[in-house]
Amino acid sequence: MANELAEFQNWYASHCDGDWEHGKGIEIGTVDNPGWRLRVNLEDTELEERSFDAVEENYEHETEWLRCWVADKQFEAAGGPLQLPRMLRIFLDWADRPKSSAVAPAG
Repeated sequence: MANELAEFQNWYASHCDGDWEHGKGIEIGTVDNPGWRLRVNLEDTELEERSFDAVEENYEHETEWLRCWVADKQFEAAGGPLQLPRMLRIFLDWADRPKSSAVAPAG
């Protein structure tokens, strides 16, 4: 996870412009399934209009479930208690894709 966390921090830092991080930004929290929730506000970023194919993995598994989607200019992800690195990787791989690429990473 160290790699994903470092990359995610770099993505965040590159978007801090004195405004975006105050009114938009990122939220990481927990859900009671148990698991993680990640929300990245895409407004005023290069990802704001980029399409994303929802990702759903092991959704019926008690702890290894994961779901990522984009709605209302927000990247949303939720997953089991050990899925935070995978959620970050899906976001980072999508964010690093060329603008013309519309598909989410396989996985």
